[in-house]
Formats: sequence, C-alpha cells, structure tokens
Amino acid sequence: MEKIALITDSTSDLSNNTIERYNIKVLHYRIIYKDKEYIDKVTIAPEYVYDNFDSEIPTSSMPPMSEMENLFINLEKENYTHAIVVTLSAGLTGFYNGIKLVSENHPKIKTYIFDSKSISLGEGLIVVNCAKLIEKGVSFDEIVRTMPIVRSRIDLFFVVGTLEYLRKGGRIGKVAGTIGELLNIKPIVSIDNNDGKYYTYDKVRGRKKSLSRLVEIAKGILDTKKCKLCVVHGHALEDSKKIFNSVKDHKNVTSAIFGGALSPVGGVHSGPGLVGLVLFEEE
Repeated sequence: MEKIALITDSTSDLSNNTIERYNIKVLHYRIIYKDKEYIDKVTIAPEYVYDNFDSEIPTSSMPPMSEMENLFINLEKENYTHAIVVTLSAGLTGFYNGIKLVSENHPKIKTYIFDSKSISLGEGLIVVNCAKLIEKGVSFDEIVRTMPIVRSRIDLFFVVGTLEYLRKGGRIGKVAGTIGELLNIKPIVSIDNNDGKYYTYDKVRGRKKSLSRLVEIAKGILDTKKCKLCVVHGHALEDSKKIFNSVKDHKNVTSAIFGGALSPVGGVHSGPGLVGLVLFEEE
C-alpha cells in the first residue's frame, strides 16, 4: 500500500486552508537582514519586507538542509513509502538540487522531485493537482507520469514596478535591463519552459500600458481555451484587483482565484509593484 507525501516550498503561495486540507508539507525559505533572519511566511509578513526596503533590501536563502533532513526523518517515522516534491523553478533557486541530495539519503522513501519551472501559484497549482490525485488514490507512478503534462497547461505572466529587485537578487534572467528602464520600457515577464529562467515575453512603454497588455495577453489565451484564472500581487493590491476584474468574467474562465500577496521571499526578489497572472488550461 502506497503512502505518498506531498512536499513543496513556501514560494508556492498556497493558502493555509489548502495546506491543511491536503496535508501538504511546506519547506520555508529564509529572509536575511543584517541583524536578523526570518522564516518565510512564518515569522515575517510581506508588508514588513516592502515597508523596510528604503533602509535595507534583504537577501534570501533556500530552506535549510537540516529542515529538509528532519522532514524526511519524520516521513520515515510516519511510514511514508513515497514522496513527491514540487519546487520553485530550478532556474531561480538551488532548492531542487538541495532536496535531491537529501532525498538520496533516504532510500526507503521513493522520491520524485519535480521542477515546476514556475513561481507562486504557477507552482502551487501543480501541487494542488497532485494533492487531488493522491486523495483519489491514484498511484505514485501515474501521478509522476501526469506532472509534465500538467505543467504544460500553465501560462504565467507578470509585470514589476522596477527591474531593480530582480537584478539585485540575481534573478533578472534574460529580461532586458537598463537602457529600457531609462525609456520607461516595461517588460511583460514570463518563464522559459526550457531553462526555467525569466525572459521578456513582450514590452511596452509605461506602467499603465503594461497592465493593459497583461489583460490582452490573458484574453488572447482565453479566446482559444478554457482556463482557471489566478492573480497575485506584490504590494500592488489595487492594480491587481483591476486586472482580476478585467479578466475574470471572460466566457472561458472556469474559476477565478484572487490569490492576494506573494510570499515575503517573492517580494524580496520582485520588489513593490508586481502583478502576476496565471492561467491553468482545463483538461
């Protein structure tokens, strides 16, 4: 009899209700200031990060190896036979490689580590899809087989207030930089399905046009297929609500979730002004 654990990280932006409902194990990133270290979503809220940017832009680190190790020890004690791990895009973090190393120390648990090649609820939707299959009693091998297909059904786009924070956090990827910013060029950012890094999907001049373009892109996709809609933000509540309200009533939106604020560690790397949109194609 298979007993499958489902593991993810705090950047998946799942609600506490969802985490409890499906017994999802969450490993937490760390946010590091000069004088203190915080546990993402546990000992720090997003507002603290944004409110203190003027005095310090913190750094972040992946969940500690000791936390991963303790999790696997507890899974063995609880007689889990299998584990599925969904990670933040490996193009943005070392977490994928870190948990791979730890899982190899625990051969009693057959572990599959899946690179979401996504962020926030783009990652979270893959986790929830797995959770529903585990709940239905679908086998480990069958769930593993479906995961790349599930990932291929996700489209994710976002805009930021400034590229400064992506640059400082080392996550700028292939997004064009400085000259464009001087001209107030705003990239619409997505994630490359091959290397899991950010790239410029499109670019327009000015914040207002970038938000309008985000809506156009979403509606263009929705004109061709039915999707779930999720919208998240980083210290841009009003803008994100406008985007959400502009798209949610499209005839091909099957359900609409206003996901609220990004995790604090997401805010560290994107800065204030992020509006993100995720579309999950229905089967």
